Amino acid sequence: MQYKTLGDTGLLVSTLCFGAMTFHGGSGLFKMIGDSDQTEADELVKSCINSGINFFDTADVYSEGHSEEMLGRAFKNLGIARKDIIVATKCYGRVGPGHNDIGASRKHIIESVEASLRRLNTDYIDLYQIHANDYITPVEETLRTLDTLVNQGKIRYIGCSNWPAWRLQRALDVSEFKNLARFDTLQAYYSIAGRDLERELVPLMENSKTGLLVWSPLAGGLLSGKFSRNNQKPANSRRSEFDFPLVDKERTWKILDVMNPIAKEHNCSVARIALAWLLAKPVVTSVIIGARNSQQLEDNYASVDIALSQQQLKSLDEVSTLPPEYPGWMIPFQASDRLDPAVNRFANLKEEFATVK
Repeated sequence: MQYKTLGDTGLLVSTLCFGAMTFHGGSGLFKMIGDSDQTEADELVKSCINSGINFFDTADVYSEGHSEEMLGRAFKNLGIARKDIIVATKCYGRVGPGHNDIGASRKHIIESVEASLRRLNTDYIDLYQIHANDYITPVEETLRTLDTLVNQGKIRYIGCSNWPAWRLQRALDVSEFKNLARFDTLQAYYSIAGRDLERELVPLMENSKTGLLVWSPLAGGLLSGKFSRNNQKPANSRRSEFDFPLVDKERTWKILDVMNPIAKEHNCSVARIALAWLLAKPVVTSVIIGARNSQQLEDNYASVDIALSQQQLKSLDEVSTLPPEYPGWMIPFQASDRLDPAVNRFANLKEEFATVK
């Protein structure tokens, strides 16, 4: 296993993070995602620890809180020391019928932290994330609340998830000018079939040294190897029932046409190639993997050992490149002669005129 710092901090996390969204199942949507019982959850967590994974992610809305409960119970059942693991959870989603049972307000965050601490059976949360963009609550209110919780020791680091670039930058600016805890990470959808965040978010994160935690690296199973142009709804696949996240299917079939022979060259699954492509991106801190069984987990683990060649990376990048959008296509056009010697001649002429005078 490999490790990276969590954004611009000194905290080391494994480059693969286990996502506990498959625990319990609850009802509705989460039942389709996974329904691991406690025995299965214990086995999955044990397998993660044995592989070197020290990073675990969940959320208060996953299976109505049961995911947090089962994850905390698994650590206890396995006798895992709290100091040896990094636990991340989130708040924002609706947890009750009331007007304030959702969002990133001071009231909801404080209540949510206390509830998550109880369910996880822990005194502190390593990484606490705002799960969505709350367009009602002022970002300063959210950050001041999180800063207070950091000072109280209930949370150690903070992050956000699914935020647009402009609001993330706004939050980073507020933290800097108000001397508040800053978002160390953004948890976002990213895959070789969905590279949209490269337009605005990746440059922002690279510039601000904000870490990227990737959710749905296999595009909801579309890159698992089960799907193809000729088999678009395989049986026993979550994506066949819940077509999410949004993906350009036609582009994805073309991407898979390139991925399949590369997977054969490495004698591995297409899923491993999809994960290895993400792990090769410098902006990626950790890739969140979820699994219903140890076999799926072990296949995902092996992705850290795959070294894609420069030619393979080039082929994958080219087939999956984003279609041009303004101002993306205008910027390189206007910058094409920025360092051209012809431009420098104007500076030389200016110097010559100054000498003549």
